Amino acid sequence: MRTARVAYGGALHHAQPHARGLQLADGRVLAEHEVVWLPPFDVGTVIALGLNYADHVKELAKELTVTNKDEPLVFLKGPGALIGHRGFTRRPGDASFMHYECELAVVIGATARHVQRADALRHVAGYTVCNDYAIRDYLENWYRPNLRVKNRDTATVLGPWLVDAADVPDPQALALRTRVNGQVTQQGHTSNMVHTVAELIEYLSAFMTLQAGDVILTGTPEGVVNVNVGDEVITEIDGIGTLVNTIVGDEAFGR
Repeated sequence: MRTARVAYGGALHHAQPHARGLQLADGRVLAEHEVVWLPPFDVGTVIALGLNYADHVKELAKELTVTNKDEPLVFLKGPGALIGHRGFTRRPGDASFMHYECELAVVIGATARHVQRADALRHVAGYTVCNDYAIRDYLENWYRPNLRVKNRDTATVLGPWLVDAADVPDPQALALRTRVNGQVTQQGHTSNMVHTVAELIEYLSAFMTLQAGDVILTGTPEGVVNVNVGDEVITEIDGIGTLVNTIVGDEAFGR
């Protein structure tokens, strides 16, 4: 089952896919462009992973400082970073290198504390697509990534659908890709994660209680390239969905 959250006619609606776009819970059928898409679930804590694909680590090797490879690189995001499908992400005028990151987003469905790896996926409600932008200009050598790089308003796109965990038998068996203006620029596979979804839930739940609505952004593979104002960026994960986003400049935000 796939569900979405959208705004239409001054109200918040739950929706499902339809041949002509999407169908609201009240039965109305609308085209995708007729609604405002929101993150497809009520988002709690946003837990993001850096450097969780071996090929992406290799891609950035010249920029990396020494890290403990046994520990996932984890950081948190605030709610202001989040937007939905077909949303607009700001590219600051002073940025010289801003890139997308296609990621599998894991949505927690049941309280998880001290969960063992073998039981971890039982705590997952479902999955969605994330495009998590980064501005490399703002990286600080002593810490990756820092707040200005990864917690920017409009920089984390989620959606369009929340896909039930029951419909995704193996989250480590999914192909993912990014297209910029129709050209494929990034391809990867969740089997290449350094830390699997189950391992991440085990690790995180050992020191923090995961609650329903918390979401884990599991990292991105190699293939990140600079994007510019006007670019349409499509991040896609097989069996999960296709997430569309457009880059806009400072003037769109009155800056």
